[in-house]
Amino acid sequence: MLNPHPTLLAMRGITKRFPGVVALQDVSLTLGRGEVLALMGENGAGKSTLMKILGGAYQPDEGEIILGGNPTVLFNIAEAKRLGIALIHQELMLAGNLDIAGNIFLGNERAAGSSFGWLDRGGMNRRAAELLARVGLDLPPTTPVSRLTAGQMQMVEIAKALALQAHIIIMDEPTSSLTLGETRQLFKIIADLRATGMGIVYISHRMEEVLEVADRVTVLRDGRYVGDLSAQEATHEKIVSMMVGRPLSAWFPERPARAGGEVVLEAENLVVPGARAGVSFNVRRGEILGFAGLVGSGRTELMEVLFGAASARGGIMRLEGAPYLPSTTRDAISRGVYLAPEDRKRHGLVLPMSIAQNVSLPDIGNYPGGGAWLQRGAEVRVATQELERMRIKAPSVFRKVVNLSGGNQQKVVLGKWLAMRPKVLILDEPTRGIDVGAKAEIYRHMAALAAQGIAIIMVSSDMEEVLGMSDRVAVMRERRIERVLDRADATQERIASIMTGAEAA
Repeated sequence: MLNPHPTLLAMRGITKRFPGVVALQDVSLTLGRGEVLALMGENGAGKSTLMKILGGAYQPDEGEIILGGNPTVLFNIAEAKRLGIALIHQELMLAGNLDIAGNIFLGNERAAGSSFGWLDRGGMNRRAAELLARVGLDLPPTTPVSRLTAGQMQMVEIAKALALQAHIIIMDEPTSSLTLGETRQLFKIIADLRATGMGIVYISHRMEEVLEVADRVTVLRDGRYVGDLSAQEATHEKIVSMMVGRPLSAWFPERPARAGGEVVLEAENLVVPGARAGVSFNVRRGEILGFAGLVGSGRTELMEVLFGAASARGGIMRLEGAPYLPSTTRDAISRGVYLAPEDRKRHGLVLPMSIAQNVSLPDIGNYPGGGAWLQRGAEVRVATQELERMRIKAPSVFRKVVNLSGGNQQKVVLGKWLAMRPKVLILDEPTRGIDVGAKAEIYRHMAALAAQGIAIIMVSSDMEEVLGMSDRVAVMRERRIERVLDRADATQERIASIMTGAEAA
């Protein structure tokens, strides 16, 4: 496809091999001046490897890189930075013990007038203030980075790239930890950078963001180049079909409409922290009850109350008809109510532990021996069962979860709860940061669990996920449930109208 932007970068015929694996095979990519290029593909498609080659971390086995019209060899990361290529990682690489200015010029102090052996603090702060103004971050450059929100840290990373006088910025999942407001601010900055002629490679699993921000989409699958789409050609359906080789409709499993069944969990006038009024709802056996709402609408806070991680300020709950008001998460777990949290890495897993250890941990007292004398055979047996049931891609249950992909980490979270036979399973953003192929697997597991009679509560900011998986949708706004819609009445437009207050309750 003809690129209307003057070419800034061309990667041609890039091949990269690792022992036993061909990570990239004859991949090409172009980036124009003033262009935002979305790089799309499932986990394992080769996106990270290609960007590490562009960032100087890897050397290609075959192919060439043309930068500004000149054949270029990027020997290392420092050389890539010198040539104006900046990579902003998904896990932000800032030093929490330094202030903003110190982070912006870390390893690049001469850009602020410092000389060998001497730091020009005044010059660093003045230059940092200029860069912060450019990215719209109204904070003193002496502010410790440890005090910043994820969105503010993202702005510091962009300022750091500007300090390098970067011509190309690679953004890897830049909104994964941002609020809606911070995301809008990031998009404004991207538009400003585009207007200056900077080229931006944007990597994200959030399809709606890609369609909003990208001028062009390049798709990889299984380490190979699949094709390009212009902004005018790109649709959710086309991109997904190119990424996975099947249409979007294949994402969501066929599920029969649920008839009204036995109520498993119900709440009446339940007041969550920070709310002025109570919420009432119920979830039935074998049902998937979706919760939709904007960031700050109170969805996560409500789930924390259901799981005993926070205390209700009033109201009542019943589980299978019996009073239920957990004061701790252990109370909830003992009653069969489990939560797969939004941030699986911080709150759902112990990353340095193995799959087997993570699966056994919440129920360790019920294993033979228990505690320090746990019989490992029982632990391995249960973990192996979940590894096979969830189709976790790992050589064994002894693999540390830190070394698994996001999709497989989420399967471990689900597996540890399924080993304990849940009555109610709460899934908070169950597919956040997961590629489309892994999403489809998670959806199949959710459908299978519902078919087994487990009551599922799903919180999601992905509207297609809410519509594709929910039997009913509870729409929240300002920490209250505005409306509960049956599947037949739930549309994207109506849900958006309710959660923004455009449609009165």
